[in-house]
Amino acid sequence: MDSSSLIIGLSLAVLISYAFDFLSSRFKTPSVVLLLGLGMTIRQITAYFDVQIPYVTPTLSTLGTIGLIMIVLEGGLDLELRPEKYGLLRRTALMALVSIVLTTLLIAGTLFLLLEESFYRCLVNAIPFSVISSAVAIPSVRNLSYGQREFVTYETAFSDIIGIMLFNFLLLAQSSVLGATFTFVRDTILMALISLICCFGLLYLIGRINHQVKFLPIISVLILVYAVAESYHLSSLLLILVFGLFLNNTELFIRGRLDKILKNDLFEKELEQLKNLTAEGSFVVRTFFFLLFGYAANLPDLIDPDTLIVSLIFIVIILAVRLLSLRLTFTGPLTPLFWIAPRGLITILLYLSIPDSIKLTGFREGILMMVVIFSALVMMGGVIGYKGRQDSQ
Repeated sequence: MDSSSLIIGLSLAVLISYAFDFLSSRFKTPSVVLLLGLGMTIRQITAYFDVQIPYVTPTLSTLGTIGLIMIVLEGGLDLELRPEKYGLLRRTALMALVSIVLTTLLIAGTLFLLLEESFYRCLVNAIPFSVISSAVAIPSVRNLSYGQREFVTYETAFSDIIGIMLFNFLLLAQSSVLGATFTFVRDTILMALISLICCFGLLYLIGRINHQVKFLPIISVLILVYAVAESYHLSSLLLILVFGLFLNNTELFIRGRLDKILKNDLFEKELEQLKNLTAEGSFVVRTFFFLLFGYAANLPDLIDPDTLIVSLIFIVIILAVRLLSLRLTFTGPLTPLFWIAPRGLITILLYLSIPDSIKLTGFREGILMMVVIFSALVMMGGVIGYKGRQDSQ
């Protein structure tokens, strides 16, 4: 493939994804489903013309990691730690924790009964399916009330972070739970300290850099520190979350003389630019990730009867746990929030991160994509049905 064809293909992919985003907001069709479908269509076309796209698997893993960083940063930049938000923060954090724990236990129990593997391996393989995708959920609730949108934004941000941290803890617990607990707490505290130091340093740079290219180097520093921390098996995503929270809530951390040293008069405007850059970066990375994931899918695996049955069982478990969790934490009407439990990039990336030695024998690979597609379609049906009832009132 020559460079002109590659540039044309990449540009068309972004433009088509942008069009899908418009269709998603207008017709309530999740763009992730359209991107996966486009990726599968591209695979059929390239197979017909005997063309192969190289390096799909390593590119998919790299894009997923960068996408994960951008999504967590975007989530941190959305969270406000004002006193009037503390009740919402507690409820959404509890919602995310209860949902993840119960969903993981029930899916792990199902896998244990079906495959007769060790319960530990079932737990590790189940936890990716328990994490709600903020990248899919947040754009789908644009037309809901402010309170519902806010609840989904906070809940999905907590779900991303808690799910990833529990996944890392389970991997550490393979040999010893006590040792894993000590290592996890130690590394989390160490990473929190490193994060605070990085936050003050990066905030100082934001206030002092006058070059027209300002935020891309800062995001590159974040990714660099993330990669170094990840190589030492630290909770590196904590850095990204703390940085986002720090920037969006500087009034809690920066006071007195520090405020004059670390911030400038244009800080609020620059923060808005960083949020826009993060959102657009997340959009581009998600576009190519889901296209490649759709391309990598094997169509016969998706329509396998066992795949479809197990995927539907997982969806029933997800919705049942969501109903219980909402009743415990949400005070308003449960619809359409009950239907908003999509799985997406983080689910895929966590599953791909499971070491081969822990992956379940006999687990159908197509289940991963079908759960993503089914959960998105359920959300679409719930949001469309709710909108229809609103219009008829």
